[in-house]
Amino acid sequence: MEQYINLLQGTPLYDWLKWKPVQAIILILFSIILSKLFDWIVTSVLTRLTKKTKTSFDDKLISILHRPIFYTILFFGFNISINLLDFSEKFHFTFSGIFKTITIFIWSAVGFSSLLEILSWYAKSDKTNRLIRKRTLPLFDNLGKIIIFIVASYFIMVSWKIDVTGWLASAGVLGIVLGLAAKDTLANLFAGIFIMADAPYKEADYINLDTGERGYIRSIGLRSTRIMTRDDIEITVPNSIIANSKIVNESGGPHEHERIRVKVNVAYGSDVEQVKNILIEIAVKTNSVRNSPIPLVRFREFQDSSLYFQLLCWIEEPAFRGRVIDEINTEIYNRFNKEGIKFPFPQRTLHIANWNAENKKG
Repeated sequence: MEQYINLLQGTPLYDWLKWKPVQAIILILFSIILSKLFDWIVTSVLTRLTKKTKTSFDDKLISILHRPIFYTILFFGFNISINLLDFSEKFHFTFSGIFKTITIFIWSAVGFSSLLEILSWYAKSDKTNRLIRKRTLPLFDNLGKIIIFIVASYFIMVSWKIDVTGWLASAGVLGIVLGLAAKDTLANLFAGIFIMADAPYKEADYINLDTGERGYIRSIGLRSTRIMTRDDIEITVPNSIIANSKIVNESGGPHEHERIRVKVNVAYGSDVEQVKNILIEIAVKTNSVRNSPIPLVRFREFQDSSLYFQLLCWIEEPAFRGRVIDEINTEIYNRFNKEGIKFPFPQRTLHIANWNAENKKG
């Protein structure tokens, strides 16, 4: 600023401007004008541009940013102005630390608000295979706030010239100790994050695990997944285990409709067309079987003592499988008995060689 004042040397304003308080007041006024100018640019010019976009995300971002920019420029000018005055070094250090701390708090609040808006916008976007979804939004929001808090704390300590080396070393050692002590919890936590992101199943899906459990997904947490079985028994499976298991999601297709296969064996000599017609008729008359796609019957193979047929039909939900198969099997048994179609059973012919000769010797 001195070089600009020297340009006025020899004028009536020179002696007046050489006075430090006057320079401080000028800087304060200049910072107010400059902050107002930037605030006008953000609120007027940029707001008009963002209104032309299809999304409201940029409008919210401008609304969050314009006030912090105004106060940052204003505090920066105040800080320089105070440094021009002939106060003690301790006074300058204290006021500078206060201004920097207030600025850090302001931008930390901006970070918290912006983080939530950014995560919400990204979670609602049409991008697929993304890590941030509606159900993982609270997790990333909390993690982001923790990171912002740590960074803000670091800069506050730096602004007050506090040595952070010891703090960082202690935090590193503490992190290693906590990581070793809670390795199973962390494994479940990260598994839960990737389960939510990858979405091999969702709440209310009907799944089968390779360990034999099957049922509806009741809830997906960060530590475990809860499954409600057909016996109304809740099973809690740690996410680290379920993430490494083979999962059959019967609700994971384009719909919950599922095709079932009913195996039917009839004796040799049975009328193949009659068997097919009866099976189709039974499937069509069963209330829980869908008419579309239509039921089908396949003659699969000739077995040792029977003809093997397979009835293929669709049901509304995977949970209906057991009840529908029971209903169809009961009707098949009754109809086949009524129509005289025989069910095969294992038959063995026993040949006893040299029985007479051995009997005579005895």
